[in-house]
Amino acid sequence: MESVLIALVVLAVIFFIFGIRIVQQAEVMIVERLGKYNTTLTSGPNFIIPLLDKPRKIEWKYSRDTAGRLISYLVMIDRIDLRETVYDFPRQDVITKDNVSIQINALIYFQITDPLKAVYEVTSLPTAIEKLTQTTLRNVIGELELDQTLISRETINAKLRAILDEASNKWGVKVNRVELQDITPPPAIRDAMEKQMRAERERRAVILEAEGTKRAQILQAEGEKEAAINKAEGLKQAKILSAEGEAEAKVKVAQAEAEAIKIVRDNLNNIANPANYLISIKYIEALQKMVDGKDNKLVYMPYEATGILGAVGAVKEIVSNTAVKPQ
Repeated sequence: MESVLIALVVLAVIFFIFGIRIVQQAEVMIVERLGKYNTTLTSGPNFIIPLLDKPRKIEWKYSRDTAGRLISYLVMIDRIDLRETVYDFPRQDVITKDNVSIQINALIYFQITDPLKAVYEVTSLPTAIEKLTQTTLRNVIGELELDQTLISRETINAKLRAILDEASNKWGVKVNRVELQDITPPPAIRDAMEKQMRAERERRAVILEAEGTKRAQILQAEGEKEAAINKAEGLKQAKILSAEGEAEAKVKVAQAEAEAIKIVRDNLNNIANPANYLISIKYIEALQKMVDGKDNKLVYMPYEATGILGAVGAVKEIVSNTAVKPQ
């Protein structure tokens, strides 16, 4: 009797050990009873009936770095991770709209939202997502030319995410983000692109140099124009000032002569004609200049010599009148 009791106790312990299931946080476990879905175990300790209940395994993909190369492999697991998962797909050849073969590798970030659909709606969820991503990527790239592909990563990522999210919704998967890591054209295309970029840079350099030369010439011409205008304005102002100075000087001279004539007239005091006096003085001064100089051998006399004598007589008359002027 005791041996039977011990056997029952041992059997109960074994039954408990094989029946306890501890599920980690952010994980679930699908349990089937006799091949049919029974329940979903959430995080924490759970108990199943051994031999009757069995966790349903799911195919999952892992990656590891081997000698600098990323290698992916599939394993069977009985727990479904509800956290966001990232798949790094290997490079694949894709043909663009203009028939250029390029290599692209992509990253996809997804999260399981419905574990039942992820288990029962698709045979291998990682393989299905990978193949769906590859075919969708080929379709999207096939609608773009090479130049558009190289400059439209954000557009391609958004289009891929929308298509993959809609297609994988029936698998209980939410695609959060798709990223294109590398886009590698063939070597010949890369060489042609480098030559094109080099030619474009040289063209821009020539244009910039020409624009700089043009701008420098314009500035130089504007400077010369401004300098010429300033110089002309200066000459104009100088001539104006010179003319004004000459006019003012002539006015001063005329005023001085008028003042001298007035003084002479006042001094003569009706003794003689002041005009005759001034004319005689000018006549004598002119005659003196005519005979100045040691090389002057020839003296020109006025046609009417009596003019000189008349001038001298006028001066004599003035002097004599001044001498006999009463005191």
